[in-house]
Amino acid sequence: MSETVVWSFPTRILFGAGSAVRVGEELKALGSKRAFVVTDAGVRGAGLVDPIVESLKAAGIESVVFDGISSNPLEAEVLAATEAYRNAKADGVVALGGGSPLDVGKLVRLAATHPLPLAQYDDAIDGWQKITKPVPPMVAIPTTAGTGSEVGRSGVVTIQATNRKVVIFAPRLLANVAILDPKLTETMPPRITAATGMDALTHCIEAYCALGDHPMADAIALQGIELCGKHLENAVHDGKDLEARGAMLKASMMGAVAFQKGLGACHSLAHPLSAEHHLHHGLANAVCLPAVLDFNRSAVPEKIARIAKLLGARGENVETLAFECSGAVRALRKKIGLAEGLGATGVPEDGLPKLAKLALEDACHRSNPRACTEEDMLALYKASF
Repeated sequence: MSETVVWSFPTRILFGAGSAVRVGEELKALGSKRAFVVTDAGVRGAGLVDPIVESLKAAGIESVVFDGISSNPLEAEVLAATEAYRNAKADGVVALGGGSPLDVGKLVRLAATHPLPLAQYDDAIDGWQKITKPVPPMVAIPTTAGTGSEVGRSGVVTIQATNRKVVIFAPRLLANVAILDPKLTETMPPRITAATGMDALTHCIEAYCALGDHPMADAIALQGIELCGKHLENAVHDGKDLEARGAMLKASMMGAVAFQKGLGACHSLAHPLSAEHHLHHGLANAVCLPAVLDFNRSAVPEKIARIAKLLGARGENVETLAFECSGAVRALRKKIGLAEGLGATGVPEDGLPKLAKLALEDACHRSNPRACTEEDMLALYKASF
């Protein structure tokens, strides 16, 4: 008898310009009467919080707003938000923003209902098995198009004791509802649009190439890659292009649905860059992705050739297309104005051995199609420099 696998993507998703005004009715339908709105100062400053609060009020739901979230969430921020959630006597969460507020929203629900330190829930040590209790309902509303955290069942947080980013992953952490409103991404600056878009692309690429059998995830990842190839450049250069903005929100969501299959070495390289040098996660992925594609080419040439074709590379055979894939990614990265190497981001070259050790400790590379050693990680950082 063959091995049994489980395939799932159950989130309720609302999509469309202006759809965010339905947050109140959606949270009310989940039984909430007092909402805890998790966001960050930038989203609040852009005026995106007030309409959400108004929608909640119109539905008869009181709300408290917490905006003390940084771009790479820290354990202390999750714990402060959880204390604020309890003090507010909230019974539901609205997470509004990029991947950081969305992840913190999920982790607040965990910390409010589960007593162990966050590090105990690390996916690398099968911490999901300890997430056993129901968590409060949540509506997730992304204002960036990169992480897809609105449909993901994980939260990423840097643990204070180790300064290491950990992934906390469990089906219970899924948002009950995701609302994708392209108008909320109009204020995203070009550089953030570019970095988050490359994050979405990396999710799709790594999920498609990851070890394992998940035909639905593969199909979704391929469509996400195609959407990024067609629309990311337009979204960066014309923020008011709602078609491009909507397409990137779809690609972001699809990447997160697909990576339930797994990710790969690029994410293991990216996580220490954020934890140690505060690089935006999407930028870290963008810088490392071409080298990882070249590294994986010998293991999954047909898949990398297919990715290359979706990104506009030309070739008559698998070998040629696979060879061209990293170049297609570099070309897209250049068109959208991102750094072309780690050296341009301020990461010191003498720190690469430490980063390589941390990258090997990261769990994401376990599903990479080609096994990685610490020497491989160092070589990939050097190739990305």
